[in-house]
Amino acid sequence: MHNNNPNATDRFRSSPKGVAATERGEVDDHPASRCRPNVSRRTFLKRAGLAALGTASWLTSGCGTSMQPKTALSGKKPNFVFFLIDDLGRQDLGCFGSTFYETPNLDRLAREGVRFTDAYAACCVCSPTRASIMTGKYPARLRLTNFIAGRRTGKLTPADFRLYMPLEEVTVAEALKDAGYTTGFFGKWHMGGSPYLPEAQGFDVNVAGDHHGAPPSYFSPYGNDKNRLNLPPGPEGEYITDRLTDEAVRFINTSRDKPFLAYVSHYAVHVPLQAKEDLTARYTAKSRKLAYEDAARFAPEHDRLARQVQDHAVYAAMIHSMDESVGRIMETLRQLDLERDTVVMFMSDNGGLSTAEGSPTSNVPLRAGKGWLYEGGIREPLIIKWPGVAKRGSKCSTPVTSTDFYPTMLEMAGQPPRPDQHCDGVSLVPLLRGAKSLRRQAIYWHYPHYSNQGGRPSGAVRAGDFKLIENYEDASVELYNLREDIGEKTNLAHKLPDVTKRLQEMLHRWLKETDAVMPTPNPDSNPAASK
Repeated sequence: MHNNNPNATDRFRSSPKGVAATERGEVDDHPASRCRPNVSRRTFLKRAGLAALGTASWLTSGCGTSMQPKTALSGKKPNFVFFLIDDLGRQDLGCFGSTFYETPNLDRLAREGVRFTDAYAACCVCSPTRASIMTGKYPARLRLTNFIAGRRTGKLTPADFRLYMPLEEVTVAEALKDAGYTTGFFGKWHMGGSPYLPEAQGFDVNVAGDHHGAPPSYFSPYGNDKNRLNLPPGPEGEYITDRLTDEAVRFINTSRDKPFLAYVSHYAVHVPLQAKEDLTARYTAKSRKLAYEDAARFAPEHDRLARQVQDHAVYAAMIHSMDESVGRIMETLRQLDLERDTVVMFMSDNGGLSTAEGSPTSNVPLRAGKGWLYEGGIREPLIIKWPGVAKRGSKCSTPVTSTDFYPTMLEMAGQPPRPDQHCDGVSLVPLLRGAKSLRRQAIYWHYPHYSNQGGRPSGAVRAGDFKLIENYEDASVELYNLREDIGEKTNLAHKLPDVTKRLQEMLHRWLKETDAVMPTPNPDSNPAASK
């Protein structure tokens, strides 16, 4: 484990002047550098702006949106459509148990693909998980462990962390470009501003991806002149979920003659909570019929209240629009006769928001939500459709995590693995072909920060059915048997001391292996600051 030092801060700033030594092509002994060969030449090209076409060339290309059927790419590399939803809870889809939100298109996708019941984000907040998907590495190894740029303090001084995804990383988009893919990014990036944008990380097309963690407004013109997305305004009142879908459909139309990656990274359903009026009215009426009492809506979670029921009309309307987006893109694939040649992946970047910022959703039976290392903060709705290979309508309960997408996509594309790059990921292809397990001992988390939602600095490990959480403030531990106690209600740490000791030792070894940066005592601690 790596302790903070007073000279470490500048190394992790997002400005070009604060670039880490490894990015300048120098050698360092950090595991993230040892994890793969030095690629300083590629980094230089990224910095020089030679890695991609850039945003403007796409937005002004004048590409049409007509959809003419064509012959499928039979026997060739599969296309990829990757949906990443922001702050969507595992229980927020009908196919995962929701009876309030309406998600017919995602329910259909689940019937046509594989539904993963024990899928995890690599972090309980957004930026680290997003970087784990792109790199195949745990956030601890990347030293990108919090959303950019969260800075809450409490009893501990949080660990320092990068405010960008390093250009030295060879992303999954770059790996697919090397294999002949056309790549397009649509929506939320939040892994650094210039020069760390999608077009410098392997994407030919970037629509709306920049430093923003949320849209200033979901409606055009998407903010004011001082705070507006990297997205030219559309017609007044245009909804950003619809706009991103339009752009993704256009990209698929114009890229259909060669393999493509369409990475649809919706800002929905992150705050601000804004939805179309007609859909909001629809779910308001539905909510009124439920007539929950306030006492039933919330229950204590440490010093917070966690929503226990799903009845938030605006949030439901946002999910509805997101589901419509999935349906439109899937219909585009069908009309272009690309459906059987396209792998579709759907996931969220962290758990649903249940303890702060309006607490719009409930993750029950999972505990807590975004910002916490309880299951509600990290267990996600994952669906993968691989036509002709993965069994339709099947369910997989093997634990998987967001670092696994990188090696999975490479194997699907018939490309050799890059184990020095995606060193924390494991290909899911065996599971999709019917295997019951993966060769992996455990899955880990490291969140050395105070979240906006009430979470404290902590680490976690899941091995088999057991999950251990270590709280960094006081070194206390919690142990849960997730098969018997998915809601993490009964702490077994004292009842099962041998299991507790084994998992805690595993976590500590992993923290040391990744050179995880730890929080330190805060001499100016104000207990109220962590609340």
